[in-house]
Formats: sequence, C-alpha cells, structure tokens
Amino acid sequence: MVEVNQLTKEDVFIVNHLAHEIWPHTYGDILSKDQLDYMLDWLYDINTLQEKVQTGHLFYLIKENGQARGYMALEPNYPDAGYLRIHNIYVLPDRQGTGLGRALINHSIDIAFDLDLTSLHLNVNRFNPAKSFYEHIGFSVIGEEDIDIGKGYLMEDYIMELKLKNPA
Repeated sequence: MVEVNQLTKEDVFIVNHLAHEIWPHTYGDILSKDQLDYMLDWLYDINTLQEKVQTGHLFYLIKENGQARGYMALEPNYPDAGYLRIHNIYVLPDRQGTGLGRALINHSIDIAFDLDLTSLHLNVNRFNPAKSFYEHIGFSVIGEEDIDIGKGYLMEDYIMELKLKNPA
C-alpha cells in the first residue's frame, strides 16, 4: 500500500535521513563530493527544514507498506502566482521506476487543483537523468539558469513547467 502524508516540522528528520541516502546516488556522478556535502548541509539541516515548514513549504512523505521511500517539498505561488513549485522530489534509488515518483507528481497535481493553481514548476540539474522522467509525464523545458549557491558552486538547472489549465 502506498500513501502520501504531509509532514510537520517535528517530522523533518525523516526528510534529512532520506536526502542523505538518496543524494549520493542521484548526484554522485554529477557533483563533487565536497559540493554534494555542502548542498546536503545547506538544504537539509534540521533547523532549515523546520523553518521551511513554518514559512509555507509543504513537505510530503511517500510510504510503501509503512516504510518511508521518498519525499517532496512544494511551495504555492512560487515563483509567481498560479504556480505550484516542486522544490524537491526524490525517491530511494531501489524504488525508482516503481511508480512512486509518479504518485508524488499526481499528489502535487491534486494540490495544485485544490489551490486553483495553473502550473507545476520545478528545476532539474541539467545533467540529471530525471529530466526525461519529467518530460515523459508532460513537463517542458522553459529555460535554463545557473544559481550561485556559494563557495564557488553553481546549480546548473533546467527550468521545467507542466501546464495544468489556462489562467482565468
């Protein structure tokens, strides 16, 4: 049985644990170990995660038979009104290709419709094979950006969008 549940700030340690398990597999061939460690510390610090929950980020955990298998973080009306931003969407490496990522996307679509938002929006590393997953389910590349994250590191991303409905 698969279930998607919203997390509270008290539960973010689960996201921290999953990120440390997933990221080395996802980015090990793309980023240096130093950049990977820097980004994990920067993005997945427990206090940072708790602050994000308190400031409007919606975190969801996907469980399969009661076991945490992945997570997603969303932010309504970012970068602009009408968008639902997917900041993070990750599934454990041994569970990729089993429909869990699609279940998280479907959950984000449901949330977007509940909030009367018109599009999903995300960034994906330009060297991440997940880009083809997003394209397969209907996302389109609408741009590229290089984001300076400090210490001389860049996030080199595609900006992708999935239009759900036309703006009113």
